Amino acid sequence: MKVLFATSEAYPFAASGGLADVSGALPRALRNRLVGCRVVMPLYGSVPQHLRESMKFITSISVPVSWRQQYCGIFEAKVGNVIYYLLDNEYYFKRGGLYGHFDDAERFAFFSRAVLEMVKVIDYEPDIIHCNDWQTALIPVYLRLFYQNEQKLSGKKCVFTIHNIQYQGKYGKEILGDVFGLPPEATNLLWYGDCLNLMKGAIECADAVTTVSPSYAREILNPWYSHGLDKILRDRQWKLRGIVNGIDIDVYNPAADSDIYAAYSADDISGKAVNKAELQKRMGLPVDPSVPLIGMVSRMVSHKGFDLVKARLDAILDFGVQMVVLGSGDSEYERFMQEVCNRRPDCFRLALGFVPELAHKIYAGSDIFLMPSKSEPCGLSQMVALRYGAIPVVRRTGGLGDTITDSGDGVGNGFVFDSYNADDMAHAVYRAVEGYRDADGWQTLTKRAMNSDNSWRASANEYIRMYKDLLK
Repeated sequence: MKVLFATSEAYPFAASGGLADVSGALPRALRNRLVGCRVVMPLYGSVPQHLRESMKFITSISVPVSWRQQYCGIFEAKVGNVIYYLLDNEYYFKRGGLYGHFDDAERFAFFSRAVLEMVKVIDYEPDIIHCNDWQTALIPVYLRLFYQNEQKLSGKKCVFTIHNIQYQGKYGKEILGDVFGLPPEATNLLWYGDCLNLMKGAIECADAVTTVSPSYAREILNPWYSHGLDKILRDRQWKLRGIVNGIDIDVYNPAADSDIYAAYSADDISGKAVNKAELQKRMGLPVDPSVPLIGMVSRMVSHKGFDLVKARLDAILDFGVQMVVLGSGDSEYERFMQEVCNRRPDCFRLALGFVPELAHKIYAGSDIFLMPSKSEPCGLSQMVALRYGAIPVVRRTGGLGDTITDSGDGVGNGFVFDSYNADDMAHAVYRAVEGYRDADGWQTLTKRAMNSDNSWRASANEYIRMYKDLLK
């Protein structure tokens, strides 16, 4: 079985969010299970030079973009046991930032068409093309309309994964032919509401549609979560399934993490106290092992629950805790957090921006990790927190509910609340703080959290089962 994993970003070549982590880790996990998986992505100008030096030029092709023919260079690189194809066109991809350009529709129409043209000339014939998010949503559309008579593409299966349904690739009808190169009769495949919707087109044309947790797969059938796509998803529900993401347990490993102050593991958690003390020093907090330290590493936006945090932050600090927040986002929340930091420096510290090494130190040094999201397709931070023994406090939504269970039953790995309500969040934090006061019970909970299996192993097996079902 051979899979071509098409993505707009992948670690270590280019990353802007969780998609890059998935695109870097899942293909490797599939390869470890003897699935022939390769990755294809754009060759951005931001790809680091040391990675460029390891690339090998294969060939160049001409790619149709509506009435135009555009150059595409095909480069190959190998990272670990995975082969990557990087598609080069400097006009489209040698720019600052991966997304947010005026011609993103054309850039990723080019990339989608180039992926299929590439398959015709490389020495690799996939059984399945696995596409990810709106940037690759035209691949299943083009495959159905233009490539069913091509020898290496005829009858190939296509999977489309929704990582975040909020971003769908919406455009005006006028670019159907001139940019996407689609005939007028293809309008119904993409038309949804009052615009062309690339994600809707992928849902129509893909053989299977997945999303990144079972709970999120159920939630996006509801208008509250679907950003308008609930009707088409309900109509195509037979295609839809949720497979929870994993984390790279080699990257996130407190026993071998060079970014933290002291190594530790579930078998010997003594080093976690060192990390807590050093984090307190770095952030200018009083060094006190008896005070529970709450960490947050997040974008400061409302759907991450920062409106709840803003409403009850002072009340939480009054529980007798310390809190460290790393992130950036809406100016409303940044200003509020800075004001609290200035007003209560003895128990609250803020680091604006995103500093990867500090993020690792917060995971390692925190006793409790707060993640009160309004919606969360899967979530990565709660699984990393478990790995580092920072007990998550989460709202039961999306992947948070699939990976964190409440420890009130004596077998859970965190603290969970259901309603999107500031008082309910504060009560869940209070329960965690009270749990911390029981030193023996907390140590048991910490070890249980660190032994939670959130590796890609189980998730990769689910994808393999799905691929085999499609090929039957």
